[in-house]
Amino acid sequence: MASIFVLGSGAFGLALAIMCRNAGHEVTVWSTFPEELEEIRRNGESSKLPGVRIPPDILLSADLAKLTGKDICICGIPSSFVRNVAKQAAPYLSPETVIVNTSKGLEAGTFKRMSEVLHEEAPNNPIVVLTGPSHAEELSIGVPTTVAVASEDVKYAEYIQDIFTTGTLRLYVNADVVGCELGGAMKNIIALGCGISDGLGYGDNTKAALMTRGIHEITMLGLKMGAELDTFAGLTGIGDLIVTCTSMHSRNRRAGILIGQGTSPADAVKEVGTVEGYYCCEVAYDLAKKLGVSMPITEELHHLLFENGDARESMSKLMGRPNKHECERYTTLENLSLLDRSSGDEY
Repeated sequence: MASIFVLGSGAFGLALAIMCRNAGHEVTVWSTFPEELEEIRRNGESSKLPGVRIPPDILLSADLAKLTGKDICICGIPSSFVRNVAKQAAPYLSPETVIVNTSKGLEAGTFKRMSEVLHEEAPNNPIVVLTGPSHAEELSIGVPTTVAVASEDVKYAEYIQDIFTTGTLRLYVNADVVGCELGGAMKNIIALGCGISDGLGYGDNTKAALMTRGIHEITMLGLKMGAELDTFAGLTGIGDLIVTCTSMHSRNRRAGILIGQGTSPADAVKEVGTVEGYYCCEVAYDLAKKLGVSMPITEELHHLLFENGDARESMSKLMGRPNKHECERYTTLENLSLLDRSSGDEY
C-alpha cells in the first residue's frame, strides 16, 4: 500500500484519488479552497465530478503539512497555478516522494513544460508525467482507460505504473518526457479549434482535417524541441487528441463550440471553467515564432482568440493556403533543418 497526496480537488485529481483508494492505497486530497472540501464532506461528491461517489475514507485537508512523508504526490491543478502551489508544497516534500504531474500546459513567459516547473521548485524529487486519453468522468467510474507515464529515470515511471495499474487503468511507460508533455498540452489547442468548427456547423470532414493537420503541427514543434516522432502516434499524441476533440467531456471542445456559435472567447472560457487550450494557445504561438516552426492552425486560433478574428475567415485562410505535399520528411531533427524556413514552407 502506498500513501498518496493529491494536490488539487479538480475532476482529474479526484478521479485518480478514487481510483487509488479503490486499489487499496491511502489517499489524501488537498485543496486551497476549503469550501470544495466541505462540499465533498457534506454531499459525498463534488460538483466538479457530479454523480460520482467519493469514498469517505479519502482524507480531505487544506493543510499542506499533511504532505510530509507521503510516497507519492499527484499534481492535479491547472497549469497556470502549478509553480505557485509547488513552491508552497516544496518545504513539506520528503526527498523520496515521487511527484506525478497530470497538469497539461506550458508556462507563459518561460515556455517551460510542467515537469520542468516542478523540477525547479522541487529539485530533489523524482518527477513522473502521467498523460493520455483519460476523461475524469470515465476514469472515476471504472471505464477501461490507458495512459502513458514518462520520467527522465525510467525506474520511477515503472514504479508509478506498478502502483496505479488496476483492472480498468493500464499504464504504458514512455521514455520521451518532452513528447508526452507537449502532446498533452498542445492537443487542447486543436480540440478548441474542433469545437469552434462544430459550433460553426461544419462536419466530420472538417474535424478530421483539423485533427490530422493538428497532430502534424504538434509533431513539428515536438521534433524541434527534441521529442521522439513515435510518441505523437501514441497515447499522448493522437490518442489524447482523439478523446479531447470528439467528446463533450472536453472543456476545450465545449468552449470552442460556444465560440463557434458566437460567444466571445473570454466569455466562453468563463462559462466553461478551466480551458487549458485557451491559455496554451497564446504560449504555443509565441514559442512557435521563437523556434521558427510554422503552425497555421495555431496561428489562426491565436488570431481568433486574442485578436478579434473571425472564425469563418480563419477557416477560409486555412483552406486557401498554397498547395502542399502531405508528408514532410521529419523523421529526425537533422531532417527538420533541411526544411526551408526562410519561405515558411515547413508545413
